[in-house]
Amino acid sequence: MRPLTEEELRASFVNAEDDDLRLLSVPLDFPLTEWDHLDFFAWRDPRTRGRAYVVAERDGMPTGVIMRAAEGNSQARNAMCNVCHTMQPGNQVALFTARRAKAADDEGGSVGTYICRDLSCHENVRLALPLAPSEIRGSVDLKIDGTKRRLQAFVDRVAATGEV
Repeated sequence: MRPLTEEELRASFVNAEDDDLRLLSVPLDFPLTEWDHLDFFAWRDPRTRGRAYVVAERDGMPTGVIMRAAEGNSQARNAMCNVCHTMQPGNQVALFTARRAKAADDEGGSVGTYICRDLSCHENVRLALPLAPSEIRGSVDLKIDGTKRRLQAFVDRVAATGEV
């Protein structure tokens, strides 16, 4: 991912309103981000419970999405992240929803998917060993490409206007 300034980061959010951008807290270590090693940039907001952000490149431009994590813990023993496709204990995967970007005459709606609660997908696919005994570890490069593609598809669904 190409390096972003804080201004570029804030300007990238397609589903944000003015209040959302006012509340947005960039991570404290943002100036130290190693962009060359990221497939996407994601973080949980330390000041606003349940709020999370993800920025991916879409058509060569940074595209950000503001998300909300579902409250409570899953009753499932194990769960799979829909982005990195790794099995995790049920309490380490959460349903994240994002308000869709709106066209002028559109009411929007929302899009949701299950993602690693700590948004560490780009790290999980680079682990040398499987996270679960039943997980099959394919090529790390294929896992990285799949993770990037699935996250971009989620961002595309949020950013698309005029579709339901």
